[in-house]
Amino acid sequence: MVVQEHRGEEDPADALYRIRHSLAHVMAQAVLEMRPGSTLGFGPPIKDGFYYDFILSAPITEEDFADLERRMKKILKKGQRFDREDLSRREALARLDEMNEPYKREYAMDLIERQGLDSLSFYRNGPFLDMCEGPHVGTTKEIPRDAFKIRSVAGAYWRGDSDNVMMTRIYAWAFATKEELEEHVKRYEEALARDHKKLGRELDIYQIDNEIGKGLPLWLPHGTVIREELEKLAKEFEFAAGYQRVATPHLAKRDLYYRSGHLPYYAEGMYPPMELIEHSEDGTETVREAYVLRPMNCPHHHKVYAARPKSYRDLPVRLAEYGQVYRMEDSGAVGGLLRVRGMCMNDAHIYVTPEQVKDEFKAVMRMYAEIYDILGLDRYSVRLSRWDPEDPKGKEKYIDDPAAWERCEAILAEVLDELGIEYYDGKGEAAFYGPKIDIQFTTVTGRDETVSTVQLDFAQPKRLGLTYVGPDGAEHTPYCIHRAPLSTHERMVAFLIERYGGAFPSWLAPVQVQVITVSDHFEAYGAQIVARLRAAMVRAEVAPQSETVGKKIREGTTQKIPNLLIVGEKEQADGTVTLRRYGEREQHTMTIDAFEDALLRTIRKRSLEFLLPTDVAS
Repeated sequence: MVVQEHRGEEDPADALYRIRHSLAHVMAQAVLEMRPGSTLGFGPPIKDGFYYDFILSAPITEEDFADLERRMKKILKKGQRFDREDLSRREALARLDEMNEPYKREYAMDLIERQGLDSLSFYRNGPFLDMCEGPHVGTTKEIPRDAFKIRSVAGAYWRGDSDNVMMTRIYAWAFATKEELEEHVKRYEEALARDHKKLGRELDIYQIDNEIGKGLPLWLPHGTVIREELEKLAKEFEFAAGYQRVATPHLAKRDLYYRSGHLPYYAEGMYPPMELIEHSEDGTETVREAYVLRPMNCPHHHKVYAARPKSYRDLPVRLAEYGQVYRMEDSGAVGGLLRVRGMCMNDAHIYVTPEQVKDEFKAVMRMYAEIYDILGLDRYSVRLSRWDPEDPKGKEKYIDDPAAWERCEAILAEVLDELGIEYYDGKGEAAFYGPKIDIQFTTVTGRDETVSTVQLDFAQPKRLGLTYVGPDGAEHTPYCIHRAPLSTHERMVAFLIERYGGAFPSWLAPVQVQVITVSDHFEAYGAQIVARLRAAMVRAEVAPQSETVGKKIREGTTQKIPNLLIVGEKEQADGTVTLRRYGEREQHTMTIDAFEDALLRTIRKRSLEFLLPTDVAS
């Protein structure tokens, strides 16, 4: 099995890990000085620093960061020792009661019950005591005082569960040297300039309107272009692979989701039902029907599959739809396009016999790789997301069929191994109906997010009575493969904005060509070029009137238009254009025919670069 170890933090044996872990304790000590009576959550090292979660007695904001850093540096200067103490289970729980740390105690009880621990370890530095397995530095003097910086404050649910209390999470960067810290902060600030929320607003891609609702993006004209280009890409791939397109409603009767298993497993992620009330003559009310907005498309596709009897000769059946779904994400988690409540998913469901599972999975994974290559997405990792039979919410969270889980997880591991795809283990990350392969990308701010997924469903087809007639003449239940290589429009566009910094390649750009005339005398020539390009289905426009050519160019550059065509007296006389590419200093003069041919070839091939003619002048 090819499994990569995947860690959100450094190796515990590494010196930087110990520095970051120790700094988390130092920060907690400083926070308790600033906000007496606060309660502790978790405080682990992460890949660029550390964080600590608190229930604070009073809020901490960015205005408090300087004071917090000053207190931490004062603690470091004291040279506090990190001393370990191992206590029996009874002593450890009594200690946590004495410390008045209910969340630590809850976690201690979980560790004792799940892992059968006889003892728990604590670390003390100065007046601060924490339940912790370490390791740490010897004393706080070993920690550089100029190589850490408080980064941000955010909300985080205790143990990542939205049923639990919301804590305050304080993030900080930490490195071995001041120079490494400064370089990282510089890169982070540069990355923020590519943040999709910032660029989405500046480039008129999408908008969130409070009167529409939180997490329900309005796609503006520029954003709608990007959506449509992605749909076109998906439809071409799916047509070539034998998919059939379907269209299904945005809502369905609630009972369908009980049959599919989404209820009760997915109840927290669904909008409340819309109930049709019937009033009787005696004044009583009864619910005649209840409808729900769909959180996913699969039950609808299962019904499409079931609309006609199937033979094994008909399989695989591949049904595809860009389907709008709605999920009641927690208000604190919603933000930008990465966490929304209304999303349009590049969905498909493939119904297969057991013998077809591996080949179809391999075909899907190859499709993913081809699409990512076209989009220029090459920095991602693969996670095999499995169930966790020891999860205390096990039967509430997963279909209870251990044999099926083991069989399906083994199939996915074999697929990844046979394709030579490296992956890491994601215990507890499966869907409720089966294991899945998740494609993980990292946002510009360093957060790991699932963008695409492919899932093996052993449960829903049986629950909904889906069958096919096998070679033996008997009815059998198919497996269902759920896949979404282009994710949702919302999530994929967010990553593409950040990948390109808003400067999309020509085929994907909302405005592909802008014509800039050097004076009013050449407006007719510019309009003629635009009309010709638009007749060839190129998104072209004449630049808005401005005071100077330089200002027009600056405005076109600010909008990150990939191809600016500058035309004046010489270009009009010669029937040429002068091409200025975004991000390039060199300009190229060519005939209109040569430019159009090159542009159409670039768009047709979905090239990341402009495919210039070989004989153009510079």
